[in-house]
Amino acid sequence: MGDHPEPQDTDGLCAFEKCCGRRNSTVRLIDARMPELAHCLTLFQHVQAVTGGPVARIDQAGSYGVPSLRGEAFTVQAGSIALRIDGDGLVAAAVVRDEGTGTVTLDLFDAEGRTVHRGRLLSEADRLLVGLARPAGVGTTVTAPPTTPRVPAWEDGDQLAQLDAVLVDGGVARRGAFDRYRGEHRAIDVGVVPAVLEHVCSAGLPIGVAVFAPAAMQACSGRVHVTEQTIGGQVFAAIAESSVEIELGAVRAGHLVRSTAAHGPTSAIELDDEEGRCVAVITQFGIVGEQVHAAWEDLAESLPDA
Repeated sequence: MGDHPEPQDTDGLCAFEKCCGRRNSTVRLIDARMPELAHCLTLFQHVQAVTGGPVARIDQAGSYGVPSLRGEAFTVQAGSIALRIDGDGLVAAAVVRDEGTGTVTLDLFDAEGRTVHRGRLLSEADRLLVGLARPAGVGTTVTAPPTTPRVPAWEDGDQLAQLDAVLVDGGVARRGAFDRYRGEHRAIDVGVVPAVLEHVCSAGLPIGVAVFAPAAMQACSGRVHVTEQTIGGQVFAAIAESSVEIELGAVRAGHLVRSTAAHGPTSAIELDDEEGRCVAVITQFGIVGEQVHAAWEDLAESLPDA
């Protein structure tokens, strides 16, 4: 791999500050457009995939499912890393090799050069496969063409339309005009999040969690195996094959939003940072069974207002 200038992270919005130093690394820019990017990601079988920022972060080891673009269908499958991308906001991708440790990562960047997703390749076989990734122009980034599928308006859209509205800009525009939303919604006390996670863990109630970074969303679904809250306010939950961390002290607002999903109206707990960006959503994805859906809705109904 040749050495090329690499995108830089913007302070406060990168989940990878502790491992971003690359003084002794080589960077190979690859094609960031779909479907080329999807072909690249699904090559790898043993990956540690991380998406998020300083307020919320999701980490899962496994292999990528086929990533989807905003506006396309979306599923969260057991054992697969579920990644959703805003094709208009993701502008570059790179394979980064640390020459000192031999570590290889595949990083995705937004227009401001922020690392919005990182996949660390865990096996030597996967590290050898990076040569199959289609390169971008040397020393340049690739801007995705305007081919994003039509996205339904969030004002009267289903659950996926709400998630996609968040994917565009963190949901800032949506939240600023939320009085136009035609579904049920109310502000809730964010302090109940640890209790919610503890309850679903003890009850064996599966949940779905989506964590957002600029132009990228990673999601998981399943039972909560363990949950913990530190003295400093950090909340941790092991969900199926993933781990989710939320810096509760940095969550400035919470909302309970109901939108149409597989079983009809389904509630979602949305957590916003101090700038009004939605950083995480706790809900139910896809077909979960009527009893699970009913139990989740009962729990959501009991949550106190802010």
